[in-house]
Amino acid sequence: MSSKGMVRAIFLVVFAVWLMIWVMLPTKPYKNTWTPNLETTLNSTYFSGQETNLLLFSFPLMFIAAFGCAYLHFQNKSTDSSNHSKRLGLDSATALLKRPVVVMAPLGIVSALEITFAAMFVALLIWSLANYLYLSFGNLHMHKEGEKIWEAKLRSVSLRLGYIGNICWAFLFFPVTRGSSVLPLIGLTSESSIKYHIWLGHLSNILFAAHTIGFIIYWAITNQMAEMVEWSKTWVSNVAGVIAIVIAMPMWVTSLPQFRRMKFELFFYTHHLYLLYIFFYVLHVGDAYFCMILPGIFLFLIDRYLRFLQSRQRTALLSARILPCGLLELNFSKTPGLYYNPTSILFVNVPRISKLQWHPFTVSSNCNMETYELSVVIKCQGSWSDKLYKELGSSLDRLQVSTEGPYGPTSSHFLRHECLVMVSGGSGITPFISIIREIIFQIQKPNFKVPRVIMICAFKNSADLAMLDLLLPISGAPPQISQIQLQIEAYITREEEPMTETHKPLQTIWFKPSPLDSPISATLGPNNWLWLGAIISSSFLLFLLLLGIVTRYYIYPIDHNTEQIYHFSYRALWDMFLVCVCIFIVSSVVFLWCKKQNAREGNRIQNREIATPVTSQGVSPWFSGAELESLPHQSLVQATKVHFGSRPDFKKTLLDLKESDVGVLACGPRKMRHDVAKICASGLAQNLHFESISFTL
Repeated sequence: MSSKGMVRAIFLVVFAVWLMIWVMLPTKPYKNTWTPNLETTLNSTYFSGQETNLLLFSFPLMFIAAFGCAYLHFQNKSTDSSNHSKRLGLDSATALLKRPVVVMAPLGIVSALEITFAAMFVALLIWSLANYLYLSFGNLHMHKEGEKIWEAKLRSVSLRLGYIGNICWAFLFFPVTRGSSVLPLIGLTSESSIKYHIWLGHLSNILFAAHTIGFIIYWAITNQMAEMVEWSKTWVSNVAGVIAIVIAMPMWVTSLPQFRRMKFELFFYTHHLYLLYIFFYVLHVGDAYFCMILPGIFLFLIDRYLRFLQSRQRTALLSARILPCGLLELNFSKTPGLYYNPTSILFVNVPRISKLQWHPFTVSSNCNMETYELSVVIKCQGSWSDKLYKELGSSLDRLQVSTEGPYGPTSSHFLRHECLVMVSGGSGITPFISIIREIIFQIQKPNFKVPRVIMICAFKNSADLAMLDLLLPISGAPPQISQIQLQIEAYITREEEPMTETHKPLQTIWFKPSPLDSPISATLGPNNWLWLGAIISSSFLLFLLLLGIVTRYYIYPIDHNTEQIYHFSYRALWDMFLVCVCIFIVSSVVFLWCKKQNAREGNRIQNREIATPVTSQGVSPWFSGAELESLPHQSLVQATKVHFGSRPDFKKTLLDLKESDVGVLACGPRKMRHDVAKICASGLAQNLHFESISFTL
């Protein structure tokens, strides 16, 4: 076994042990044997009862996250781009597991592997609830004189539903940690796993709602409604739990698919209540349960704070291309050391339009071909993008922009296929622009085996054909593009024949540089993963150190040397405060150090930029009368066949492919992605490997 294989095996074993602890948590052996023995062995005045949960639930995942960063760093360093030429086709078992099985709303496109893990997770929840209730019903305690057995059971069921919701929270924050080192270790990105956050969010809210309703009914029938507003000094705070669920409800309602699509901005702003939700949730469950779900929250807060620091910088916007179809391409300055893979995304904020709104857009540039530039493509189909389009058309010489990212996959896995089929609808073509550019770059290398590329594009109007211009970078493409086995099938669905009217020319606007702007760079510089690993490990160790000091020299004397008992909720407050302080201190120091290093490189880049703004116009070669200016444009136009008044026949195209390993990528409207996924899931062809690129289900 290679060293990489051994490291991954260690991570797998640690993760399996962590999962096994969750399986054992609701059982009698854990309660009556494991916990007493561990508490006796680990008993310390420095952690006062938290040491067991910190060791069993927090340490394993923090270990994986910290050392996973080092693994990803050395993996990227040792990756030879020539490996792309190897056909690393999936074995039949893996291909079968990754094949779409369920294609339906509201679940979206779900593979056999995802269903397997989802079933295992649901089994864990059912197992935990059954064991909790078995132990609880066997030893019922009456909390009030005259309390009936069924009332005690109602209270017990309601309490255990909260325990099960806590399991969901142990996983809830990993999918939304964009710079996570945990997700890449299992081949995921935050964008591709956002649906897991949605599923866990809905499930946890259902469980917590049932937990709350159950207790309200119990208090009502036992005449204890005053318990709702009790803030106990020695046990959980009921009122904190009530406040938490009150905050959770609007977050949940606005996140429902129908509401989110119609009122996205309301969903966006309401979801920022998550900080208050976490705060009151932790006050409710206490420090012991907080330690059980700590890794996900800890890593999320590190990521969120680093993203905040990165987003405070102004980004150098070099130019913008305005296409006649209402599409924009923004070109930013970047440092040569910033590496990203195709299909990555960048979050963009334009304070002139909205200081609070951040929107994700696909990166269309290639970091190998365009060393000093990074481009994103924006389709004008909302109020924010429409305002941006108008701003760019108003003869601006400078536009203040902030960015966050880019985020994306850790490898160009799509190059492993013999044939690559990319299906897009409208602006869904944008992720494929970066893939085409990556292939253009890789083809210049000796012995690179180029996959046959079939691009199926569906557009509403012929003006949208201008999107194909973006397949070639603004700086031009090498003549080797003619060596790509590229076939583009463009379908114009709302026009029966080519339009004769003159289309608006493609417009390029150049902006004046500003000394306050800086090029886009990795948040923590070229060694981003190593620095992130240092932040995770250092901040967690600092947290343990400070927690031990506070517990031993402040909390412990109050508990044991006086007649008082230290307030139950204050312990949780200390935990949250120390987590935030440690993350703030360590992340700030590392970020400022790396920012200083990035600034030196940024100054060198600014010195090479042209300061004179120029506005240029050109005609797209897709429209009649346009001249083909270069060999790359000629090759691109010759590879394109335009179909008017028809829609693509996905089934015929996909089933006619003869290659043994065909990658099928789909991006665009949900119905189109689902139609393609259903064909790949039908079993009519075993050579199709489907992947959806989308933020929605």
